[in-house]
Amino acid sequence: MLRKFFSTGFFLSATLLSFAQQNSAAIEVVTPTDSVSAETPEKRPVLTISGSADAYFKYDFKKQGFNSKTSFTNSNNAFAFGMASVKFEHAGEKVGMVADLGFGTRAAEFSYNDQGILAAVKQLYVSYSPTSNLKLTAGTWATHVGYELVDPQLNRNYSMSYMFTNGPFTHTGVKADLTVGKSGFMIGISNPTDYRLLPAGQIEKKFVLAQYSLAVTDGIKIFANYVGGKNPDTSIVNQFDLVATIAVSKKFNIGLNTTVNRSKTWDGTKNAETKSWWGAAAYLNLDPTDVFGLTLRSELFDDKAGVKGFGTSIFANTLSANFRVEGFTFIPELRFENAGLPIYSDANAVVNQKSAVSFVLAAVYRF
Repeated sequence: MLRKFFSTGFFLSATLLSFAQQNSAAIEVVTPTDSVSAETPEKRPVLTISGSADAYFKYDFKKQGFNSKTSFTNSNNAFAFGMASVKFEHAGEKVGMVADLGFGTRAAEFSYNDQGILAAVKQLYVSYSPTSNLKLTAGTWATHVGYELVDPQLNRNYSMSYMFTNGPFTHTGVKADLTVGKSGFMIGISNPTDYRLLPAGQIEKKFVLAQYSLAVTDGIKIFANYVGGKNPDTSIVNQFDLVATIAVSKKFNIGLNTTVNRSKTWDGTKNAETKSWWGAAAYLNLDPTDVFGLTLRSELFDDKAGVKGFGTSIFANTLSANFRVEGFTFIPELRFENAGLPIYSDANAVVNQKSAVSFVLAAVYRF
């Protein structure tokens, strides 16, 4: 028996060796040095990791946290953290992916329609560029509407404007971006504003997205934005938005933003009359040195129709200093607000004030 076993093993070994010799010309062993030639180096997708973390202290001079009517700074005489975020970007020549995650009170506020792990997803999308001037995107991405952005390191003021607070924040759907010379065009279709998942029975509700951008000169850029459609509550929304950035010099630039939102609410049987809110803001940005900058934001927000529950107009001015050291920015900020009607509380929590003043110390780190 043992003799038969060795005989069979010898026969199999000889057969495999003969097969390998006969097919050796068809088998190529690829080593790292062989796979890429000096003449045509292989272009591998690149993974980039970035992120930020922020914290702040806020003091309201009327000692009321709810005198803050805008996003992310609704506290008084307290230290608070904003958001820790990490962004993964993986990009090749034609395809790419972005996974942008955020954790904290700031992330929870702008993902107010989501529960569980979805609340941590700021952006999650894939893209494909069939040509150099065309990009197709599917997933969830930050809105194209407005001047300000969700991430604190991308803004010069720490507190947010009324226009930003009243949205939109994100869109979930598909879009196409086309560049032609100095002009850019974007068109898309998405779920209603800030909905990653739609409520049961509401899948037919969709929004249309659009943007036209123009680089007038190297220092002047204009963005005309639109978002509109039917919400899950059956209200109909159309928002038109205009942003302009003007680089006056290397040390001074101006940002301008105006937006109009027209809404038709549902009264149970039909859409009621159209009501509107609108806003306009100017951002004056001065950077005397690389490590120090100043920004004055002046915003007029009008909600006399009561669409957002104010029933009046608000004039808010925010002065912010930016002290920068590598990836760290320290932001002392003073904010003054005045309204046409008493919408702010006094020190006894009685709503009888037409003005509010607050002070913020914020720390933002980016990597």
